[in-house]
Amino acid sequence: MADGCDMPPGKPMSAEKTVIDKGAEMLQSLKPLKHFKQQFCSFALFSHDPIRQIETHHFCSRLNHDFHQCAVYNSDSTSAQLIGVEYVISESLFKTLSPEERKLWHSHAHEVKTGLLACPRVPESLYRKEIAEFAKTYGKFWCTWQVDRGDRLPMGPPALMASPQGVNLGWVRPDLVKKRDDRYGISAAELREKRADIEEPDTIEGSNADYWVKCGKGFSVDVVETAMNLRAPFP
Repeated sequence: MADGCDMPPGKPMSAEKTVIDKGAEMLQSLKPLKHFKQQFCSFALFSHDPIRQIETHHFCSRLNHDFHQCAVYNSDSTSAQLIGVEYVISESLFKTLSPEERKLWHSHAHEVKTGLLACPRVPESLYRKEIAEFAKTYGKFWCTWQVDRGDRLPMGPPALMASPQGVNLGWVRPDLVKKRDDRYGISAAELREKRADIEEPDTIEGSNADYWVKCGKGFSVDVVETAMNLRAPFP
């Protein structure tokens, strides 16, 4: 697996559970899952601690031209762990967000143009137009399972993730990139050369996207005990 995290604790799958899963697969539609048509592999930084970096695999469903929703795993193996969810929006939708909301979103231009974002097993020539469009999108990525610290179960609150950027704390460790490239037989350096002419969105500068780059502050989530709303749902 990408981060070397062990399988979560639990008993091996029984024959009975396997039969139940197979039966459900045959009888249920599972329609949302069938809409996941694309896989992107990249890297992400923890917004509150960008030294922590992970390889990420995004399986994306396109709801319309301007909106993707992605299930994020730590690898693309059969034993991969679901570590989070990312929402990806177009530049036009990003422009509709409030300044405060934009702080939670990151740009994708840098990871596209530097070859950090790749499409495993798909020739670059087939994905050129799609990659160029993706460079002008923005993402909000919540990590729910911090496998990089060895958690064998999803622990604690979710963490807001940031995308790699061309600043000191935003650089991805070369060993992580080499490990990914060697696994899939690709070269981030070669992709960088091929994508040099890809345009970036106009909204990166002057917006609150990639907020930590501009202000040196990330975001962390804490769990706070709160009084419940004890009103009954019906009078």
